Formats: sequence, C-alpha cells, structure tokens
Amino acid sequence: MTRHAATAFRAAVLVALATLTAGCQSAEDGAGAPAAAPTRTATTVPTAGPTPSGSPTAVTAANTAQVCQAVDKLILAGSKKIAADSAAATRDETTPEELNARLKRTLAGLADDVREQAARAEDPRIEALLADTARRLDGGARATSPAKWMGETFVDIPPRLARDCRA
Repeated sequence: MTRHAATAFRAAVLVALATLTAGCQSAEDGAGAPAAAPTRTATTVPTAGPTPSGSPTAVTAANTAQVCQAVDKLILAGSKKIAADSAAATRDETTPEELNARLKRTLAGLADDVREQAARAEDPRIEALLADTARRLDGGARATSPAKWMGETFVDIPPRLARDCRA
C-alpha cells in the first residue's frame, strides 16, 4: 500500500471509530432496521406539563422521536460501513481512488437516507435539521478527499444530531 493510501486509510478508520463512539443517542437501544413510519393521524402532541425548568408546555411532532432514532441508526450503520470499507482497503490493496469512490458512494447513500427521514419529519425544526445534515453529507460525497472531509465535517454531525434531534 502506498504512503498516501495508508494515510487515507488511517484517517477514514479514525473518523469512523470516533463517530461510532461519539454517542449517538440511540446507540444503546439495539440493532435493527429503522423504525417503520407511523401514520400521520396526529401532527402534534403536547408534552405532559411544564418542563423541569418550569418553562411552558412544549408542543412536539408526534413522530420526532421515531425520525431521530431512525437517523441515529442510519448514521451508525453508515459509520460502520465506512470503517469496514476502510479496513477492507488494507486487505485487498485498494487504491486511494477506489477507497475514495467507496466513501463517496456511502456518503451519497447516507445523504439520501437522511433526506428520506427529513421528508417524514412532522416538526419543521427537525425537518430543517435533517435536510441540512443531508446537504452536509452531499458535500462529503462531492469532496475531492472524502477522508479529509470526514475528519473536518463528518465528526461534527453525530454530536449535533444527538444534541438537536430530540422530541
């Protein structure tokens, strides 16, 4: 493996491992496919009473938790695929160009999947957050060096989702 390929591999593996340990909010709730889309019978449901800080009752879209959990699972699955592709690159002497192409395909597919969840979101705030996340992932799929992009941009996506994608 060339020095450039080894560097790209190390960067991709480190980013993928960092992402896996970044604390996606649903990483502890088991493996499996994303939750099925609920029917759109109710658009919002009030929470039960004031929040602990004493603020007024918040109104949240009925499917926010399901959408956010599905996105967490997608990000985790995408991170695992990136790590697996990067590890495979060392075993089969994949060129840097081939590894970049794999990373770009994975990021493009992940962007499409996140965009689908954004379309499901009933809360406009969550829809906008997920649409922005999909745009960021599209940027990685178009990057000249997706491994570098992952180290600079992708690592910020899971913590942002964990913080902002909530019911």
